[in-house]
Amino acid sequence: MKYTPRQPGSNVNVTPTSPLREFFLLTAGLLGMVIVIYMVLGLAMDLIVPRISTDLENRIGGLFIGSIEAKDSDSKRGSYVRSLLEDLQDRCARLPYLFKVHIRQSPTVNAVALPGGHIIVYTGLLDKVASENELAFVLAHEMGHFAHRDHLRGMGRAFVFITISTLLLGTDSSISKMLAHGLNITEMSFSRKQETRADEFALETLHCDYGHVAGATDFFEKISKAEDPGKFGHYLASHPESRKRISHLENIIRSRGFKLGKPKPLPQTWRQLKE
Repeated sequence: MKYTPRQPGSNVNVTPTSPLREFFLLTAGLLGMVIVIYMVLGLAMDLIVPRISTDLENRIGGLFIGSIEAKDSDSKRGSYVRSLLEDLQDRCARLPYLFKVHIRQSPTVNAVALPGGHIIVYTGLLDKVASENELAFVLAHEMGHFAHRDHLRGMGRAFVFITISTLLLGTDSSISKMLAHGLNITEMSFSRKQETRADEFALETLHCDYGHVAGATDFFEKISKAEDPGKFGHYLASHPESRKRISHLENIIRSRGFKLGKPKPLPQTWRQLKE
């Protein structure tokens, strides 16, 4: 019998499916996995944050403290700010934190709440405030984020990885430190609801400390007149419009019968306290 070579009916090395179709299927599958992971981490944030102890939060805050303190500046005005924050905490807020204020040299009009009671205040904000009451409201606003633990949720899903790494490997772990340093703290964002609650907390704290609410809306009045929203950091980004915030605060002031009072001026040497 003579052998006659022939081509096989099918080539097992070549898929009968279009390569382009396979590419789209793989891409869709990968995208689906990313979405699922993202949603799971979001749910994990809602479950983890309320259960994080202050002690664990302080340990996590230690991952940031080194790089934060290295950039501290403007110590003269910083002493005044720290003293004001301590007064607000002792007299009215009484939150389970030992707050630490860090002054950072920057034209940005901003303040940021970080784990462990750390609050970064930019010199651009200190240059803008015109009274002690106005400054007190901004500080109390940041304290409001601590009261509701917004500062943990605001750091996003990356905080889940930092928390798990800290629990499993400790704060001395290079992985924990790498995750912390890789998290851009200046990009923290809060929802409109979180901002509104922080405003309300600040208003109540201001009234508790001074017996009136003078200066409560002064900062937002300045923001509303700003031509460049980017200068005002997280106070504008994805937040309620400043005019709406003012209107909301004024409604609370009227409904609760808060006195307007007179703002307490900053020290006469405030502008000369810069380093």
